Amino acid sequence: MPHRCPYCQAQKKSKAAVSQHISERPACHEKWCESLGNNTFTVRRAESEIPEANPAAQDPEFVQDDDPEPMFFSQDPPQSDDDGNSIPFIPQRTLPPNPDPQPANPPSRRATVEEVMDEDDPRNLKRFVEPFPGDTAQTFGQGKTIFEQIRRAQTDAGESHYSPFLDDEEWELASWLSKNVSQTATDAYLKLPITQRRTRVSYSNNYAYLKKVDKLPTGPGWRCEMVTAVGNRLDENDELMKEDLELWIRDPVECIKELMGNPAFRDFMAYVPERVYGKEDGSESSRIWDEMWTANWWWEMQKRLPPGVVISPVIAMSDKTQLTRFQGDKSAWPVYITIGNISKDVRRQPSAHAAILIGYIPVSKLECFTEATRSLAGYRLFHHCMRSLLKPLVEAGKNGVNMVCADGFIRRIHPILAAYIADHPEQCLIACVKENRCPRCVVHRDERGDAAESPLRDVKETIELLDAHQHGLDPPKFDEYGLRAVYQPFWCDLPHSDIFTCFTPDLLHQIHQGVFKSHLVKWCIALIGEAEFDARFIAMRGHTGLRHFKKGISGVSQWTGTEHKEMQRVFVGVMAGTVSAEVLTVVRSLIDFFYYAQFQSHTSRTLDALQASLDTFHAHKDILIELGIREHFNIPKIHSLQHYVNGIRALGSADGYNTEAPERLHIDLAKKAYRASNKRDYTAQMTVWLQRQEAFALREAYLDWLSKTLAAEAQQVDDAASDDDDDDSTEPRQRPSEVTIQLPPSKLPTTAYSIPKAPSYPDTTVAQLESVHGTVDFIPTFTQFIKKYFPHSQILPNRLDRFPVYKQLSIVLPRNRYIADKPRKSTVHATPAVRGRGRSLGSPARFDTVLVIEDPASYRPAAGIQGLRIAQVRAIFSLPSHYGSYTHPLAYIEWFTGFNQPEPATGLYTVHRSSRSQRRNAAVVSVEHIEGPGVGPNFAAQKSAQAEIDSVIGKERLPEFADRDRLPYATALLYEVLRWQTAVPLALPRRLAQDEEYRGYTLPAGSRVYANVWAILHDEAAYPDPFAFKPERFLLNGQLNKEATLPDAAFGFGRR
Repeated sequence: MPHRCPYCQAQKKSKAAVSQHISERPACHEKWCESLGNNTFTVRRAESEIPEANPAAQDPEFVQDDDPEPMFFSQDPPQSDDDGNSIPFIPQRTLPPNPDPQPANPPSRRATVEEVMDEDDPRNLKRFVEPFPGDTAQTFGQGKTIFEQIRRAQTDAGESHYSPFLDDEEWELASWLSKNVSQTATDAYLKLPITQRRTRVSYSNNYAYLKKVDKLPTGPGWRCEMVTAVGNRLDENDELMKEDLELWIRDPVECIKELMGNPAFRDFMAYVPERVYGKEDGSESSRIWDEMWTANWWWEMQKRLPPGVVISPVIAMSDKTQLTRFQGDKSAWPVYITIGNISKDVRRQPSAHAAILIGYIPVSKLECFTEATRSLAGYRLFHHCMRSLLKPLVEAGKNGVNMVCADGFIRRIHPILAAYIADHPEQCLIACVKENRCPRCVVHRDERGDAAESPLRDVKETIELLDAHQHGLDPPKFDEYGLRAVYQPFWCDLPHSDIFTCFTPDLLHQIHQGVFKSHLVKWCIALIGEAEFDARFIAMRGHTGLRHFKKGISGVSQWTGTEHKEMQRVFVGVMAGTVSAEVLTVVRSLIDFFYYAQFQSHTSRTLDALQASLDTFHAHKDILIELGIREHFNIPKIHSLQHYVNGIRALGSADGYNTEAPERLHIDLAKKAYRASNKRDYTAQMTVWLQRQEAFALREAYLDWLSKTLAAEAQQVDDAASDDDDDDSTEPRQRPSEVTIQLPPSKLPTTAYSIPKAPSYPDTTVAQLESVHGTVDFIPTFTQFIKKYFPHSQILPNRLDRFPVYKQLSIVLPRNRYIADKPRKSTVHATPAVRGRGRSLGSPARFDTVLVIEDPASYRPAAGIQGLRIAQVRAIFSLPSHYGSYTHPLAYIEWFTGFNQPEPATGLYTVHRSSRSQRRNAAVVSVEHIEGPGVGPNFAAQKSAQAEIDSVIGKERLPEFADRDRLPYATALLYEVLRWQTAVPLALPRRLAQDEEYRGYTLPAGSRVYANVWAILHDEAAYPDPFAFKPERFLLNGQLNKEATLPDAAFGFGRR
């Protein structure tokens, strides 16, 4: 039976699909929120939802050692569609469970206070906008966007929407061929008899196919300019050698027109600057910087231009890239532009085509110059080509150009170069400075490691110095500023542009590949050794979003931005316990800086924290000089961090200007284009291939826009017909066999999750849960849950019960304005080990540690660790139906101890397993209370043992048995490893040779006895706090304690 959305009448396959559609479509979701105002109620957590603080009041046999009983509350179930696919959980009103869980206490009559989020709360997505004062974005009537022009042309010619192709199927085939098949293979495919006989497309070979493709509308055209480089070397005729080079360019103003007028960007386009605040009072302390139009540059530039005009902040990108893979030395030097009017989230997506290739700068070895002058000649060639490439921006930036914008209105646009994305060598090339200098400021080359700020470079002063040097005046500041003799820089005529403030923070090359990979990692390896460094990465447990480096990181050959981020997540934990607190302060301050710099949205508070972390690094960095790791910090990429705060305030958050963007564009617009050529005169062929790809992208965007436009027009017709209907009934009309879904009011929010509809193990026994999943106390723990929430149930858990068990659970993390506006997912695994079969090696067990809501009264989402506690998930299962109905799946967890004070140097918390009555402290909780990932290992014990071995034995040999007395801590560490995690929980069975008596039980001769090794080695009488890893329990005054109980049971019993 089909189902329809009650707001846009979109038809879906199921009710769950309608709910998903409403949650994802902004217009429908907004109408749904409005409908809640007419039928709302408030649900507050009262005392009835919190179980008693002392569980011993109900169960006299219950013994509690070190932890309070965790508290739980439940909400609503996840949904799945009719096909069995899981979808994110949407809270809704449900029927009471059967039997109904009873509250532990009567309802509270206390007054409750509604939570108000702080302006710095990551979940607070409120934005209070201060618009730019005065006349802005003046319109001059309406025009036709490029999509409207295409539609009008098709209508006038009587063509289909897929013209020049016959229909949608022929168009889809053509699009698929262009993306996946070479021209040679396309020709062979189209000439196949089966293709011609069955497909019957209107193009029978590659030539006819390309003729049709070339009829599609495309972007601005390409042209080639010849650039003659006259060298300083003489040829055999004693004449200066020359080299003719090809500069392929297209008009950047026309490219900007295409971006400004693309209806696909209509909902992501801004025309005026604004100031955004997290508080309604508009205080500077609550200021928000994210998009370019929220930053300072656009606001200040708007003041300098005539009223009513629109600024189009041009963002340029350039980077030389290698085209050939294993042989040859073919390179390309693409130049891209995009505009700051488009949201950075869209600009970053290659599939959005929001960045346009505007030129290929010629790449040459310039052998017509001597080796001594070749570098300077390359500088001058680059600026000459860029000057030709960006020449149209000079007049357009001064006087403006009328453009049809994405919303159909005509505005006066001033394209102004605002940002330039490039790595450090290219920034120095653009700024006309040597690579051992800063391209933004005039800091001395020997002072780049200092924290002091230096004056920014000035465009006017730089041009005057270049001009004076050209005329032989040799000003002292020319060498002091590290300038290169490029007398005609391309940016000198660009209006309203300051090239030195255009350079944006470079997360990829400056942070990930620069300070982190090239410096911080090498410093740490030098401190602790490569083997130890890799061993610690190997020991870090994997988790969703947390990569497990099974072989360490020293052997990683390809370091991408993703690998860098994954290493940084665990880096402080890796170094903890192996270096001094002062070194850890240096490590943590840099990692903190990396994280703050990657925020997608900043406030005054986060920018202050960003600067504070850098100041902390500078205050403690000399420890590396004292340890002999560094001699100085005159490192360009470390100095570049000084400009991050000002760069973000001027141009917006750094994630909008990452050099990962041009690196990704190289693949689609340079390397693929080269592979599509015949490798001879390839640049010309690349431009043709690119125009055809742009034609397909433009047509795909047009068809998507057209489908939405036709749907809106049809809706308008339906609305008009509805207005003329004489039926006075107020009930909405429904077509036969259709159901309109009316969503219920929202309830108190909880952790959202999704889980597969079908369990991985639908019929799991208690014995399997205990042996395979390690839920050693499943029956008593589950019994406590049943007694608490189903007190009237006549059935208690027993070993004959069977449970549907899941391998994993996806937690939907709350939106965080600093990290991502959209919800993120984290998968929690509770997967037993899989044996290898045949060539398959199998896989180890994985039981993730998570944060669980233990105290709902003090818990606040995204507000720290209050109310949360670490636990390990051993099993995820559903309540069997014979116990009643429970709205959420359940999880068997084993608690860790609560949070204490974090370590000062690392900010990390130390926890260990919690015990109760000499058993692991376990509980059954609702999965809606699971928040996300948990813990990593603590390396403090390994550090102490290694230090003892190094001091006693040295590094020339391995320890021997004779060294045991001289290595008390290392020996105690070995004992604790054997005790803490036994190889097997039960020893091999033994048969009694004679009658024995044990605790009042008579065991006859011949009985088979299993020794519970795990229980023996976790006996609290012999090993206090048995679940904590404490090698010190075997020591007394720094020596082995001969009275301590050794873990001999780990080796089993009986004769060998």
